Amino acid sequence: MGSSPVHEAVLSFDYDSPGSARIVAESVAREVGEIDDDRSWTELDREERRVTIEIGARDAVALRAALNTWFSLIDVAEQVEGIASRDGPSVKGARRDE
Repeated sequence: MGSSPVHEAVLSFDYDSPGSARIVAESVAREVGEIDDDRSWTELDREERRVTIEIGARDAVALRAALNTWFSLIDVAEQVEGIASRDGPSVKGARRDE
């Protein structure tokens, strides 16, 4: 991440298959760096069926804005993945760790 954040959040999303996780991760990966600024930054990782997003921010307002953005991006990616698989969204459950 960038320099030492004052606020951090880790979002973890588990999917039914590695393929579903890959689709969601690849869908949002292009946004890493694009929406980061001097107040917040993000790292994205995927391992098997889990997508993890680490967010660091200098202040609570920036963290809230980043969280809202990433939850929205993941939501859209999950909807697209669900349409692509014709089974509906395949998220087993999202877990938010702060």
